[in-house]
Amino acid sequence: MKHSFNALAFGISAMLLSGTAAAGGISLYEVGTADVGLASAGYSARAQDAATVFTNPAGMTRLDGDQLVLSGQMLYGDVGFNPGSTTTPALGSGDGGNPIEWLPGGGLFYSHSISPDLKIGIAATGNFGSVVEYDAGWVGRYRAQESTLIGYSILPSVAWRVSDKLSVGASLHAMFGTFENTVAVNNIIGPDGSLKLDDTDWAFGANLGLLYETSPTTRFGLTYTSAVDLDFASAAQWRGLAPGISLLLNSQGLLNANVDLGVTVPQGLNAGFYHETGPQWAVLGSAGWQQWSKFGEVEVGVDTNNPIGLTTALDFDDTWHFALGTQYKLSDAWLLNAGIAYDSGFQDKNSVALVLPVNAAWRFGLGGQQRISERFNWGASFEYIYGGTLETDITGSVPVVIGGRGDVVGSYKDNGFFFLAANMNWTF
Repeated sequence: MKHSFNALAFGISAMLLSGTAAAGGISLYEVGTADVGLASAGYSARAQDAATVFTNPAGMTRLDGDQLVLSGQMLYGDVGFNPGSTTTPALGSGDGGNPIEWLPGGGLFYSHSISPDLKIGIAATGNFGSVVEYDAGWVGRYRAQESTLIGYSILPSVAWRVSDKLSVGASLHAMFGTFENTVAVNNIIGPDGSLKLDDTDWAFGANLGLLYETSPTTRFGLTYTSAVDLDFASAAQWRGLAPGISLLLNSQGLLNANVDLGVTVPQGLNAGFYHETGPQWAVLGSAGWQQWSKFGEVEVGVDTNNPIGLTTALDFDDTWHFALGTQYKLSDAWLLNAGIAYDSGFQDKNSVALVLPVNAAWRFGLGGQQRISERFNWGASFEYIYGGTLETDITGSVPVVIGGRGDVVGSYKDNGFFFLAANMNWTF
């Protein structure tokens, strides 16, 4: 029984895992559902399956009976840093390899009909976070080596049809966050030491949704997601420090410091539409905003000759999202999806953080759903996210040879992310 429980726990964790790939900032639209093939077009208005519990709870009023969606996806990042000629030579020439490779994701979404006008549901997924791991000894090791920031979400939800046109919905957003960050520490002489910070936290927010159906073939959706504050804090965990460095850190009160690492998962709005132009074609679109200016992520690291702190604040901007897609009913059994979307950047385009090698992004999706019976359908999707070339220009105030972190200048050329997703849908 213990082995079965461990296997189940691992499976759920893998399903909910998310990775770095820009939607707005480091929140994903991709959780393995049919929305992947639409590049998120019509995100808050599609409401064709139980995934609407997550994207717009009001959409549950469109679902008959009890419905369940299980989804899974794999993300692969094609990200590589190219050190520039003005990077401090003492840092070496290591480019860090590909810091984002294969990562699993997905979710569970369930809707239950209490009556034709009253629905309840639950969603369990993970669409917020970043996971990066650079090769040891790379040029940016004093600023980013390994970093994990992930939020796992559970959303009990309710929806009510107010009239034949208007439905409202709400979700309690319970998020379990995990943070872990390790950077190298410059010992000046000999091999590097390391600094690790980690913590977990539960935090809560709310999602609110509206769905307005002007006709059986046209509807508009609006979803508001509140901010969620993850109050991470960690004692500094040092390894392999040179004796003199330990004494210096202790004299500054940093050797046993407790570090505030709190971040805010931003609030946002998403408005969408769905319109059938005929018996076979439908067009979907969406626009959104997310308040990344309140994010609060920090860079971890220390200049060991003059340690005055273990973190450096990073600046972020709010983001905007636009998407357009289409659905084509190929036959009674097959529905094809396609979409394109753009999200603006949340970082300075001329100097992205090494711990967050993402920014503005274009996404292109294709997918299809096959109805096997009245009670079961399945689908598969592919999406490519193009992040372009990201520049980095980080200047250190202290030379590496006397304990500083140096200048890291270069670029991530032609960033890209690939999603392969599949979903299964049951009606009971």
